Amino acid sequence: MRHLKPFLTYNVCTLYKLVKKYFHYVQHCLKEFRFLMRDKRCRERALGVTAVGLFITCMLLYAAEQQLMKNYKNLESVAIEDRKGTVLTVSPNSKSEYGRYEETFSPRVKEWLIKKEDRFFYFHPGINPLSTLRATFRYVTGHRVGGASTITQQLVKNLLSHEQNRSIINKFVEMFYALAIELFTTKEQILTMYANTIYMGNQTQGLTEASKLYFGKKLDGLDDTKLAMLLATISSPSIQNPWRDENARVSRNLALKVGVVFDPSLARVVKEHDYAPLKNFELASMGETCASTCKTTLDGGLTERLRDILNKHVLKGWDAGARNGAIVVIKLPENELLAIVGTPDKMGFEAGQQINMAIQPRPIGSTAKPFIYLAGFEKGLRPYTLVDDREYKFPTAAGFPLYPKNYDGTYRGWITLHTALSNSLNVPTVKTLQYVGLSNFYDFLEHKLNFKPLQDLDSYQYGIALGGLEMDALTLAHYLTLFPEDGVLKPLRLFLEKPGREQILPTPMSELTYEKKIVEPGIAQLVSKVLNDRITGVEQFGLASNLNLFQDNYAVKTGTSRDYHDSWTVGYTPDFLVVTWLGNVENTPLKHVTGQSGAGAIWNDSMELLLNSEYNKETPLAFDKTQDIVVNGSIDFGLPGDVVAEHRNLLRDDSLISSPQKGDTFLLESQTDIPLVSPQNVSWYANDQYLGQGTKLSFYPPLGGDYTIKATNSEETTERVLIHVISR
Repeated sequence: MRHLKPFLTYNVCTLYKLVKKYFHYVQHCLKEFRFLMRDKRCRERALGVTAVGLFITCMLLYAAEQQLMKNYKNLESVAIEDRKGTVLTVSPNSKSEYGRYEETFSPRVKEWLIKKEDRFFYFHPGINPLSTLRATFRYVTGHRVGGASTITQQLVKNLLSHEQNRSIINKFVEMFYALAIELFTTKEQILTMYANTIYMGNQTQGLTEASKLYFGKKLDGLDDTKLAMLLATISSPSIQNPWRDENARVSRNLALKVGVVFDPSLARVVKEHDYAPLKNFELASMGETCASTCKTTLDGGLTERLRDILNKHVLKGWDAGARNGAIVVIKLPENELLAIVGTPDKMGFEAGQQINMAIQPRPIGSTAKPFIYLAGFEKGLRPYTLVDDREYKFPTAAGFPLYPKNYDGTYRGWITLHTALSNSLNVPTVKTLQYVGLSNFYDFLEHKLNFKPLQDLDSYQYGIALGGLEMDALTLAHYLTLFPEDGVLKPLRLFLEKPGREQILPTPMSELTYEKKIVEPGIAQLVSKVLNDRITGVEQFGLASNLNLFQDNYAVKTGTSRDYHDSWTVGYTPDFLVVTWLGNVENTPLKHVTGQSGAGAIWNDSMELLLNSEYNKETPLAFDKTQDIVVNGSIDFGLPGDVVAEHRNLLRDDSLISSPQKGDTFLLESQTDIPLVSPQNVSWYANDQYLGQGTKLSFYPPLGGDYTIKATNSEETTERVLIHVISR
């Protein structure tokens, strides 16, 4: 005490001298002011200066208030919402804190907050003079200063980011800003702003977010004990938050202060749980963000129900090697991304669950065939066009000939392209691609569809028709929309409230930003009509399959990549389009899981969900640009004005020798059998030696060497093919 007495005496005397000196100075100024005011010109000048001063002061106060409101807006975490307003993801603010604003708080929360922080809140102009004088006196007398700031001043401190810099200069700045915000903002708004911006520890801002963090409940759902524990955090968020033992004592005192019963049984130590700010897995992996809170085209509830479907089927196919899957849903005709699911378990860390497979390129199998037939129909082919489904030899740039086989290994002879596409036959598809021309189809992909291939298209060649082309599910889904949209490809939309092009979602392998007509409506409708026909495809897919739905206004196509690495099913109605994929990130083959049995089951459940949702308008598929065609007593379809005989025979091959092919090489062994096949009844010769007559014959070469196989029909038309027989 003997050291404290001289200190107090010195500081009190100093303060007294300063106040006395200031008082005499003010007296002197008032005398001078009264003398000057006797002069009219001086009075007018003084009034003008006063008016200008008041105007400048008001402008400064208004500018300060506007700056605070701007800072307040910027401190709210940016949220991305789904189309129904449900928050999908929350990003940290500039302070790396998470907090979402409430427009208002319950009377109970406001009452408790005022009793704890500032009981004279409704009576002062942002600064409590008595508290300020008391704090000043304590500071001068060397005591610890605390509890002088009003709620308004604490809000200003938060908005100016002065929490860690409590200097005297900052105190005066905060007072000025407190007066500014009180002048232009209501008390209720200030209280709400304060409750939304209080730092509550653990990167959490505001009472609402803190309630979710510490108790896993909404703020209005907290009982009195837990609300006291939450508000007790304000004074020292790092030390006395509800996860800390120090919280109990402070919250008990607060409960007594506000006049409620503190129940120790409810104040047990709250352990940290798995709460985390919302984060949408797919949006985060695609890098989609907003500068401010925005609304997307996504349906969050639908997405999670689709994820449950995907998870169910991945688990069902686990023993077959399935580990991952993807679902993409696009709302038509708006071309809005309605749902994207890139993993069956967004919280999992095994089996590549943290990889968004909806945007990873994979071989798309036979889902490429609709695009090949689209290009073929545009060039004159029709569903009723005949094609000979037999063995063909196609040269490739690699120097190795391609002998395409159908999925079941059998040839069907002369069939229509309608039958070929409905049953997803490979050989007719390669023949169609040959008719279109590889370079023309490359141009179709790169220039019409704006496709960015994973590797040079010439490295695929006819392998495109056999499912070798890679594409991600999102890009594939976007391209497929041109079929239900009558040949028009629209940009894919993700955002509802952004201006212009900012609404557009570029897919990983395409950057189409404008609406583009790809083909005439009738051409697109021809493909849709074939894919809508579930009867013709019975041979390949059976009467009962995952491709059958209770509604008939849909089109569907499956796809299986080589050696069962990828299982695909794509389909659409005029109201929505669904793409499903099943496989694994290691790119290892599945155990005989086809497009129909794997992804088809996911697609079926997904379509059933959508058909029973608000998005199903039961809009019929449009076939108004097509026309029924009677060919040999059977009904098929084409376009108005078709010259049926010409379109029907565009792929007709009049060669006499179907097998062997030119340049074929055979190994000579005992009883080597070389099949000779012709579409007509011909006479067969090997090196001009007569072998026999018929559409099929076997040739047994006696020795190795070159043989010229000749076929001659009844009209004396002759065709020759050179083959090679190699002996061991």
